[in-house]
Amino acid sequence: MNTIEQAAKRLEQLRRAGVDIQADAAAAQQPPHRVATEPAPAAPPDDRRSREVSVDLARMRHAGLLVPGQPRSQLEEEFRIVKRPLLENVRNHSAMRPERANLIMVSSAVPGEGKTQTALNLAVSIAMELDHTVLLVEADVLRPSALDRLGVTASKGLLDLLESPQTDLAEVLLRTNIPKLTLLPAGTASSRSTELLASDAMTRLLEELASKYSDRVVIFDSPPLLSTTESRVLASHMGQVVMVIEASKTPINVIKQAFAAVQSHPVVLSMLNKYRGPKGSNAYGYGYYAP
Repeated sequence: MNTIEQAAKRLEQLRRAGVDIQADAAAAQQPPHRVATEPAPAAPPDDRRSREVSVDLARMRHAGLLVPGQPRSQLEEEFRIVKRPLLENVRNHSAMRPERANLIMVSSAVPGEGKTQTALNLAVSIAMELDHTVLLVEADVLRPSALDRLGVTASKGLLDLLESPQTDLAEVLLRTNIPKLTLLPAGTASSRSTELLASDAMTRLLEELASKYSDRVVIFDSPPLLSTTESRVLASHMGQVVMVIEASKTPINVIKQAFAAVQSHPVVLSMLNKYRGPKGSNAYGYGYYAP
């Protein structure tokens, strides 16, 4: 009996046994199941996002800080005036545009003039813009207070990035419940803070901050210029400097010394703070009342 005759006989036996020949034949035509021997495709890199924190809006309001969504106020109008020339420099693509114009340092001659309050209000005001996001850097690494005024605590930040350059930036950034506002804390205190701020690691970090996002403005709350060396080191990396001057208090000779410390910087803007002149003249001062 040849092969064909054997197959015909077998089919006849299956029919008599009640087997569905069509289904069986279809199954026979399917390729045999094979166990995969090649590794599965690699998963995409982890989307490591920064930690999210909630700033205390009531605390901010009590401290005299701008809070988005509040009724229009004189403080809001004043910081619209303050931020406009800074943003013009950021947006200007001409040859006159300062290098790293989106890196803005806020400082003062001496402590107590309101530079931290100004940095916070400036950051919130710019976050209210349609076309920009803001990163506020707590660069006053000796006496950090910006995050405390927001009701936020964090253990790691800027100095940790500089001590350990392999640390991912996303690990220390803090996204907030204020849309488009992110924070970079001062980090772990170090006796080498000046050297860290002057290091190659700082240069690389600033380059990343300046270029990674085209819409980002980075505000640095820096130490007073005449009290520490850190602020002078920072100023050398900045695109713009805002000098906060306390009205009717800071001596003229002290103000001159502070401006002399950054005289080689291409863009230095001054802001008169805590003006307490006659009512009606306040429109000429960019004042607010620090807590």
